[in-house]
Amino acid sequence: MSIDVHAHFWTDAYLDMVAALGKTDTAAQRGIGAGDGAELDARLAMMDRAGVEMQVLSASPQLPHGRDETAAADAARYVNDQYAGLAARHPGRFAAFASLPLPHLDASLAELGRALDDLGMAGVAMTTTILNQPLVDSPAAQLFAELDRRGTVLFLHPAGNAACTPLIAEHHGTWSVGAPVEDTISALHLITHGIPSRYPRMKILNSHLGGALPMLIRRMDNQLPWEAPETPEKASVAARRMWYDTVGHGHPPALRCAADSFGADRLVLGTDFPYETGAVFERAVSYITTSGLAAAEADRVLSVNAEALFGRLDP
Repeated sequence: MSIDVHAHFWTDAYLDMVAALGKTDTAAQRGIGAGDGAELDARLAMMDRAGVEMQVLSASPQLPHGRDETAAADAARYVNDQYAGLAARHPGRFAAFASLPLPHLDASLAELGRALDDLGMAGVAMTTTILNQPLVDSPAAQLFAELDRRGTVLFLHPAGNAACTPLIAEHHGTWSVGAPVEDTISALHLITHGIPSRYPRMKILNSHLGGALPMLIRRMDNQLPWEAPETPEKASVAARRMWYDTVGHGHPPALRCAADSFGADRLVLGTDFPYETGAVFERAVSYITTSGLAAAEADRVLSVNAEALFGRLDP
């Protein structure tokens, strides 16, 4: 079946909770089709038109990250319960990544166990930076060992902070350019820190075709040996240990570049709903089969690879 691994769902009540934690951009997620009720009905109809049987939902980038540990833990529990309830109401249509109350390590470990063991969630979502700190340097990195022990999927999504540079934020590029730059920088950090090889059972899923990584991977192979000599393996080898969603805004050359760079077996369908909706959502699915990939490769991207990544996603 076709499984969309990059899709979002928010209710106003949850967005109010993360706004109280300090998120300043929740207005952008309200009323755009990613909520419950009539918006959910319209989403399901659109999924049917596009041939998407299941979506794996995440709350990113509106994750419950904040300095107030109690409020962050309450918001994480609230949204995880909300997602589990949604999946139960619509068997076979939705699974979800767990949200964690980062940067609070003990609370995050507790919620991780509850979400995976009690709620049966499909993995864990994190942003590429945690309160503007690189993921690999943040307390979240201390969760990698537990995710590896469990063989869990870790879905990484940009935080929407323009890679912490005014060169992007102050020039109208936070999401058009900044988000894939965040993906690229995060992948670089993972590679130079040796995360994919140190935690081989943790299945890292990067957003947006890995940002610019497909175009830069040979350059990294050539230059990291002298620029980052502590990197434990070639960038191209480390990159092949990870997974990438196909959110490329229907641009065939980008999809082909990622498939050529990583192998089509490392790509999984993503739509970035609700930011790609209506006809654009349908194109996010159909371009997998019209971009020049071999038919067998396209079939892997649409369904087979997600099953290899997650195992069986029970309704």
